[in-house]
Amino acid sequence: MKKFMMATASVALMGGMAQGEEVKMGIILGFTGPLESITPAMAAGAEMAMTEVSESGKLLDGSTVVPVRADSTCVDATAATAAAERLVSAEQVRAIIGADCSGVTGAILQNVARPNGVVMVSPSSTSPGLSQVEDDGLFFRTAPSDARQGEVMADIIDSRGISSVAVTYTNNDYGKGLAESFATAFTAKGGEVTIQAAHDDGKADYSAEVGALASAGGELLVVAGYVDQGGRGIVQGALDTGAFDTFFFPDGMYGQSLLDTFGTDLDGSFGDVPSAEGDNVDAFGPLAEAAGLDPTAVYVGESYDAAALVLLAMQAAGSSDPAVYKDKMFDIANAPGEKINPGDLGKALELLADGQDIDYVGATNVELVEPGESRGTFREYDITDGAVETVGFR
Repeated sequence: MKKFMMATASVALMGGMAQGEEVKMGIILGFTGPLESITPAMAAGAEMAMTEVSESGKLLDGSTVVPVRADSTCVDATAATAAAERLVSAEQVRAIIGADCSGVTGAILQNVARPNGVVMVSPSSTSPGLSQVEDDGLFFRTAPSDARQGEVMADIIDSRGISSVAVTYTNNDYGKGLAESFATAFTAKGGEVTIQAAHDDGKADYSAEVGALASAGGELLVVAGYVDQGGRGIVQGALDTGAFDTFFFPDGMYGQSLLDTFGTDLDGSFGDVPSAEGDNVDAFGPLAEAAGLDPTAVYVGESYDAAALVLLAMQAAGSSDPAVYKDKMFDIANAPGEKINPGDLGKALELLADGQDIDYVGATNVELVEPGESRGTFREYDITDGAVETVGFR
């Protein structure tokens, strides 16, 4: 594929950008597609951090941050690549926050970010395969890999005395990776996966898929799909036919739109979603609410953290050039240093300007492990009376 040398040249020319200027940050998420109900809040979470930094006046001697949104569609790699090209070549962004879904994230990384030397930080791409990709040190994620989520799912289901499950997954990198990770972990615990079947998004009728799942049986249906697409269609079909009445919902199925659609029909179901607990999480809550956001919404905290990490790395490097600041990402995300919570970004910028170390904890207990991803914690939840109730953290 064309390497977009013009964009490469424009980015290179900006490497020595003077301080006190605009720093453009791309936000590329699925504003249309199977996650369209959750991505506006994610984008707003990233923009919270950008606004906080701009209003402090302390980034690179008074530089301001300008967010530029683009639509990944979540599922169309060609459209996502074109949107990312625009961010780099036309908008000349200094970083890309995103993408959201793993397949389009990989496409953007290989076709746009790497050829143009632009840092990417995804707040929600969780495919285990992204841990092995060639990234030239440019790709990071504040969401944990599904290699870990699969183990957490198996632990939760096993702890509830459930020994057999059926699994349906969206037919892409995210769904396949999560389903395989879970099945491996669950069978290692002695559990039985009666069927592990893909479903395609965008269909009007999932009766065939539900029929196959029903024939295989199981005490529970694990739905590794998307809340606004095929996953919801599978749930609808299962409830309509009585094939299953209890479900496990991982991160892609977490969203208010699911509860709005099915209400108390989902009572007794449960799931997990990347989340954290602690004083830093408590500090994030009022900030998010003041911005009109639900602080517990999926990947809002991870989005805030993704943008904050990039901006703090710029300050640590004294440059908005991705080739320079990418090497500071691990330094500011991990110990040693003064711990930095949400709302402390101005303080962090001051410390870095004075040459001091920071340990960015952020909204989600950020700790980067190789090759550049968050280890992460997960919130276990039940659905009771048509609403989500937190059970604990793992």
